[in-house]
Amino acid sequence: MYTSQSYFCAHFVKQKIQQKGSQKVSMSCDVGLYGLAVMGQNFALNMASHGFKVCVGNRSHPKVDLTVNRAEREGNLPLIGSSSVEEFVSNLSKPRKVIILVQAGKPVDATIAALSEYMEEGDLIIDGGNEWFHNSIRRAEELASKGINFIGMGISGGEEGARNGPSLMPGGPKESYERHAYDMIAPILIKCAAQVDDGACYHCTNPHQVCGSSERRRMRCVGYCGPVGSGNYIKMVHNGIEYGDMQLIGEVYDVLKNIVGMSNLDLAKQFAKWNEGELSSYLIEITAKILAKKDDLTGEGYVVDYILDKTGSKGTGRWTVQEAAEQSVACPTLAAALDCRYISARKEERLRIAEFLKGPTDFPNVAKDQVRLHVYIVLLLVLFAFGYMFL
Repeated sequence: MYTSQSYFCAHFVKQKIQQKGSQKVSMSCDVGLYGLAVMGQNFALNMASHGFKVCVGNRSHPKVDLTVNRAEREGNLPLIGSSSVEEFVSNLSKPRKVIILVQAGKPVDATIAALSEYMEEGDLIIDGGNEWFHNSIRRAEELASKGINFIGMGISGGEEGARNGPSLMPGGPKESYERHAYDMIAPILIKCAAQVDDGACYHCTNPHQVCGSSERRRMRCVGYCGPVGSGNYIKMVHNGIEYGDMQLIGEVYDVLKNIVGMSNLDLAKQFAKWNEGELSSYLIEITAKILAKKDDLTGEGYVVDYILDKTGSKGTGRWTVQEAAEQSVACPTLAAALDCRYISARKEERLRIAEFLKGPTDFPNVAKDQVRLHVYIVLLLVLFAFGYMFL
């Protein structure tokens, strides 16, 4: 029997549950990260995994909940969410440090405008997106009038790198006495960056310090790059070189597949073998894995044969070629790779042209054991040489 007493008891319990659910966890956070797409979400979890208290925010709230839930599943990491920009900023300890990872261009300007409304003199904003370096210089000047520091920082490593250790390229204020802007965020970046052998001890605060620790020394993939815009500039050239590298890999695949006649499995083994030697790199590694991947949807053949031969670009390759022209630096390999992306994106036109403009049908007979790496290695060296001419 449902009496009035039991009704009021149930109503009281329901109120208490609702009140408990609406309470927000209070935490004075070391750093904030705003923008929770793939890179932002994973870098926030990276920082929390290293013991830093992180507050996250996003224009749409579901991604905040998703990130908070991931933090709980991955070991109750010290990460909290926020429901507004004001709450996001208020959760940060002073001087506040905010990393933003949103789409380049106007979204960055809008995010900075919203954040700076609640931030104070001495606080710091770091833009970690792929941004045109002139925009970073402009934003630094605009924020300087409010006393807010600004750093433009390139981040390399993709989704996996953001979570487990990326390469970080921060560029801060030009004057040496203002380098404290980088020093504010350096302890976090040094802990969260990728590591390579023969560098600093894990416990050293200076990324290039060599101490007497018996532990294996490691080099952190982060360092002060110079004035505002320099970090974005280095990342821009990095991406431009990567455009060329990916195009070289694509053309090597095409030659080995269509001229030498190698199967997908043979190609996968060849790239895996190359990855064990002087060509060892992330791009060669994942190329080998992709070529060996069977198609799960159809159960027939390999995934690579179902991939649409149509690609796009996000701007960094174009910026690199534009800057090369401005600096009178020749970069034909990078420019050709960019042109190939533009041609690739116009698939419908390519198909129409192919109806009356036929390519070669007779190829030289090349045996598998005649395949050598020398040409690819030389082209790769030339590609990197062009890239380093910018710097």
